[in-house]
Amino acid sequence: MELSSIVGLALPIVIIIVAVIIGLSCVKVIKQSRVGIIMRLGKFRKVADTGVHFLVPFIDQMSYVIDLRENVVDFPPQPVITKDNVTMQIDTVVYYRVTDPVRYVFEIADPITAIENLTATTLRNLIGELDLDETLTSRDVINTKMRSILDEATDKWGIKVNRVELKNIMPPHDIQVAMEKQMRAERERRESILQAEGNKSSSILQAEGEKQSAILRAEAKKEAMIREAEGQKESSILKSQGEAEAIRQIAIAKAEGEAEVILRVQQATAKGLREVFLAMKESEVDENMLALKSMEALEKVAQGNATKLVLPSEAVNLLGTFKGIKEVLSDDK
Repeated sequence: MELSSIVGLALPIVIIIVAVIIGLSCVKVIKQSRVGIIMRLGKFRKVADTGVHFLVPFIDQMSYVIDLRENVVDFPPQPVITKDNVTMQIDTVVYYRVTDPVRYVFEIADPITAIENLTATTLRNLIGELDLDETLTSRDVINTKMRSILDEATDKWGIKVNRVELKNIMPPHDIQVAMEKQMRAERERRESILQAEGNKSSSILQAEGEKQSAILRAEAKKEAMIREAEGQKESSILKSQGEAEAIRQIAIAKAEGEAEVILRVQQATAKGLREVFLAMKESEVDENMLALKSMEALEKVAQGNATKLVLPSEAVNLLGTFKGIKEVLSDDK
């Protein structure tokens, strides 16, 4: 009786617990940036977006939860051969995002492996068209071509390839040693060039400095000579002006002295004449006496070397008088 009572009490509890478990299993919560794929009896039913979803027990099933955020896959290094037969290892990084969850689930069984193999084959094809130097210097070109090819190939899988990056390019050891030597030689060459250019610039600057210094010295000497010449010129001008002024003063003084002498001579002559005329006036000399004195004076003048004589009118009249007297005396005889 007691056993049957215990079983009767435990059975409803078990049923309730089972019902709660089944009910909880039928409630699914989809987080942000994710979607779920609901299958009903093994067949696709719908895509469950973000939020709470209730499934039919034992019929519906949340088979897949797809992350819609951008994903990053780092693939291991792949051996590739360049156009000039150099084998190297290159690893790639692919950035992709799921755009169609249904095709992502049902169109491809293993999308990551498919992307990895497609990346490896595409990389081999692209590197096979380039030599070593082009491979090392054409990362952007290779990345762009690979992204375009992978995006086109994965579009039917509901995948969008956003970026493809060559992470590492690892040539063989002997190639690396040769590249290091080449790089060291190139750096030494650049160092030599830079040093030579520095020496050249220093020599040019020094020569320009000496040139400027010589120009400034020549200009200073020229300026000094110009100033000295101007000083000598001004001194000569002042000296000439002084000499001219002295000569002018001497000439003025001489002229004034000669004028004074002439004035005094004239004054003395005038005084003498005045005294003569006064004496003549006091002695009552007539015109005949004056004419006779004039003739005596003319006789003295005629005794000189002059070939021409200028006779005053009084003397001519007097001569005419003497001629008349001579003729009268001749008639009387």
